Amino acid sequence: MTQTSSGPDAGGAATPRPAPAATAAQTTAENPWPLRQLSVKVGEYVARMSPLWVEGEIVQLNRRPGAGLSFMTLRDIDVDMSFSVPVREHVLRALPVEPVPGARVVVHAKPTFWTKRGSLQLEADDIRPVGLGELLARLEQLKRVLSAEGLFAASRKQQLPFLPRSVGLICGRESAAERDVVVNARRRWPAVQFEIREVAVQGTKAVREVSAALRELDGLDHVDVIIISRGGGSLEDLLPFSDEQLTRLVAGARTPIVSAIGHEVDTPLIDLAADVRASTPTDAAKRVVPDIVAEVEQLELGRTRLRAAIRARIAREQSALDATRSRPVLENPSTILAGRADEIRSRIALARTLIGSRLDRAADEVDHLGSQVRSLSPLATLERGYAVVQDAEGSIVRSPEQPEIGQPLSVRVAGGRFGVERTTTDPYSPPAQPPAPQQPHRPAQTERPAQSETTEES
Repeated sequence: MTQTSSGPDAGGAATPRPAPAATAAQTTAENPWPLRQLSVKVGEYVARMSPLWVEGEIVQLNRRPGAGLSFMTLRDIDVDMSFSVPVREHVLRALPVEPVPGARVVVHAKPTFWTKRGSLQLEADDIRPVGLGELLARLEQLKRVLSAEGLFAASRKQQLPFLPRSVGLICGRESAAERDVVVNARRRWPAVQFEIREVAVQGTKAVREVSAALRELDGLDHVDVIIISRGGGSLEDLLPFSDEQLTRLVAGARTPIVSAIGHEVDTPLIDLAADVRASTPTDAAKRVVPDIVAEVEQLELGRTRLRAAIRARIAREQSALDATRSRPVLENPSTILAGRADEIRSRIALARTLIGSRLDRAADEVDHLGSQVRSLSPLATLERGYAVVQDAEGSIVRSPEQPEIGQPLSVRVAGGRFGVERTTTDPYSPPAQPPAPQQPHRPAQTERPAQSETTEES
């Protein structure tokens, strides 16, 4: 019997490990495979598989810029089973259109097994869109072309009117979408008016009839907004609303367009070209008309705020007016005049004091100047005992030899005039002595009395 224990026996000798089983059927609990051997065996088995064509739906595609390998998740069409599919970048670039999630494809791949993680995947070397996947790929290509032309740009989209005069509605004949739009719009704003055009919304006539209705409503001046509405459906049912000509017509309409096609997950191309995309027809009704209840509430709220603002403004102005009226100058206007009067009286008293002081100084100066003038006057000289002698012609006698003997003369003293006559000798003079040398004449003492005499006589 083969020894299975790898530990020491009772005697301490090591027991050899048995050789691993050659096949999976030969493994036992005492002789299992290491996990690495199983991974290698599975990898060898998968490597012997031939490449094959497999069909599935793309549910995810992760492209890494600059990397040579991308990873795609491929799911079965009918059941929830999926495979990870690594694919080279040159394979994706070789496709006529960009692969998108939801596209149905046929992939030529080689099964591979990653031994480190024990994961099975398909390495694709060729991808071909088929059926619905090919259709989705064409739509994706058209979407890129129209987007590059700017038809989906947000800058060209128009604002919806707040309250349209009339709403244009393009929908199916007697459809639930029509009822949803009309009922919900009139519930929100009962006075709303509709211009309804019932057309085919699927099939071969859909594009032609929807386009004709759109041109007609776009030409009506009283229609302020147009809703294009349709209920849910399959991709093939919604295909007319991804038509290139219809998409261009929606993008070029002068009237704002609201697109309400299918459900939230459905995105036909006119959803991207329309000015507003609504998730459902009911959502479209909510977008085109305001809610009268909400508007009335907002109006009442606005009135309440306006009243409060006016009351607050009046209260502030009244407070300011009361503060102004409570000022002393307004309670007793004479206060400001009394203050000014006191200031004027103070200024007048100061002016009088200054003027009086100036006048006093001027009077003192006048008295001083008068004293100086009087001291320099010829009369002051006469009052000191001097006299002025003049001949008959009024000339001042300056020497005893000037008048002739017996000539009458006029003598001016401080008290007045009197006449005298020239005699030979001076009776009050001492005996005759030899004549003294003649002294130089002082013009200032003789001329000043003459000027004063002339002035007083005149």
